[in-house]
Amino acid sequence: MLTTILSFGIIMAFGLVIFITIKWWNLRLTGTDPVSLLVFISILFTSGLDVGLVMFPVAFDFPLYADTETYPTFAFTNPLAIEFGMWGFLIWAFYFLTGFYFCVIEPRVRFFEIPVVKTVNNIVIIATCAFTGSLFLQYLPFYMPMVGDGESIIPLFYVITFLIICAAAYSSTNIKFVKMLSVASSGLFVALILLAWLVSGAGVGGFLGNLSLIGGYFTNIHHFVLPMGDGAGYHAFFLFWWFAWSIMIGQFTSRFVGGLKTQHFLLALLVIPSIPLAIWFSVLYHFYVESIPLGPLMNWAMITVGVIFVVNSFDSLIRLYTDNLNLTTDRLGLLPYLALNVGMLSVLTYAFSSGWLKIDWIGAIVVGIMAAAVLYILARHRRTVAEIDDMPRGQSMPAE
Repeated sequence: MLTTILSFGIIMAFGLVIFITIKWWNLRLTGTDPVSLLVFISILFTSGLDVGLVMFPVAFDFPLYADTETYPTFAFTNPLAIEFGMWGFLIWAFYFLTGFYFCVIEPRVRFFEIPVVKTVNNIVIIATCAFTGSLFLQYLPFYMPMVGDGESIIPLFYVITFLIICAAAYSSTNIKFVKMLSVASSGLFVALILLAWLVSGAGVGGFLGNLSLIGGYFTNIHHFVLPMGDGAGYHAFFLFWWFAWSIMIGQFTSRFVGGLKTQHFLLALLVIPSIPLAIWFSVLYHFYVESIPLGPLMNWAMITVGVIFVVNSFDSLIRLYTDNLNLTTDRLGLLPYLALNVGMLSVLTYAFSSGWLKIDWIGAIVVGIMAAAVLYILARHRRTVAEIDDMPRGQSMPAE
């Protein structure tokens, strides 16, 4: 049932991407708080990705994709290309779809201001935010083998996760903190890539050899559109994960779009974030194929960047749902604001880590929200949306 919902959602989403791109090819998009392309991509990259980018590949993904005896579905290309396909290029079209919607269409139709939709959407945001914390908690033992037995989640890991939630809640109190942290964490991620490359000893030749393997994604891109056969469970997990993030990241980042035309917006989202992803995975792949241990330096560096990514994901989403629900510091005061968000997210993080909540359910709800938005527009605002094309080129309604 869930796989059917997922497949329907993917077909719907990509169909809408094609329709939007063709119909509004040259429409210029401008948010309420426009920034430069570099800052926008930094905010999008660090808000739209999370700790899994740092912690998944070596710990779990590469070995899984290489085990083609157990998962023959993954035999169509190499593990590096599959890892890139889970995180890069085509999948960023989801963020294009929601970013365009909140920048251009939502101000006209106000679907997300309908009380029930607003409530469900913010529940999704809060739950997905907690899921990020649970992933960090789950993978900490692998990257901190010097603490504990390398497998179990010990009390210290709960304390670290709690402190991260506290830091993110505080960062969310000022949008300037969110912007600054996004740019800083993007720079630190680049530094981490350089460090990993030096530690791996891959050299230029080894790196370029690995990078060329990503071509296996583009020659087999059709495999990544719908959930894969025998490996559908894990691939579907990633796709549901992207769906769960898509509406809230589009809603948050649309305010920062700085005048890009639709065609350029799509191209920027597909290509620019994919470049550092391709480089990062290519460097990490050398550790895997050569069985090189990460070592203390790399472990601590990855933990540091992973922590910052978690804070970045948390603070942007906290900022979004507190603004949506008018649970701001101006209304509540700083201490009640912090207590509310830290307490709620700590409880939900534990719920996800214990398996009580699943990201698949959240992703399925998002598919339902998207489908409801389409039906609502067709039933109530078809003419309003159709007339967007009549606006002079170079203009768009500001997002609210």
